[in-house]
Amino acid sequence: MVKIKKAEYILSAAWKSQWPKESFPEMCLAGRSNVGKSSFINAMLSRNGLAKVSSTPGKTRTLNFFNVNDALYFVDVPGYGYAKVANNVTKQFGKTMDEYISERQTLRGFILLVDYRHKPTKDDVMMYEFVKHHGVPVIVVATKEDKLKRNDLKKNEKLIKDTLHFDPSDTFIRFSSLKKKGIQEAWNAIYELCDLDFE
Repeated sequence: MVKIKKAEYILSAAWKSQWPKESFPEMCLAGRSNVGKSSFINAMLSRNGLAKVSSTPGKTRTLNFFNVNDALYFVDVPGYGYAKVANNVTKQFGKTMDEYISERQTLRGFILLVDYRHKPTKDDVMMYEFVKHHGVPVIVVATKEDKLKRNDLKKNEKLIKDTLHFDPSDTFIRFSSLKKKGIQEAWNAIYELCDLDFE
């Protein structure tokens, strides 16, 4: 298992000028509300409550950076729909997302969290297509695996992949923060994309 010696919130950036200096490889994470993203981050980093900072009022339209072992950044993207609401804040965040995905040299991969129990939403599909358009590898993490019956696992996996038009070169992971299932598989995929060497 991965040894998490350090996991801490660094900053929230609303604009490109606020991003930390490019140093460590970065994995960007996104998912719709209630998909279990905070639980995923906390389970991956063995830190209860670490990701709660991303839901702090005022930080709902920012990229939130977490330092992992001084070797990797997790970059949390809170929520979807920034392109749908016609106001200055959401327009600016849409621009920030475009710039981050297309220009960030240290971005190595994108983790898209979807609910294993349900067909991906239009926002899920839009996010997947947006990231793939920019040539960024994607790890699709299907959360709440523990809430599915065993005979529904393959059926729902096929539904998710078909709906997303899943690229076979990407990675699909069955995940349960409750059962701690999929953590090592997710780290294996991150290792490969980021060329990490910490244990």
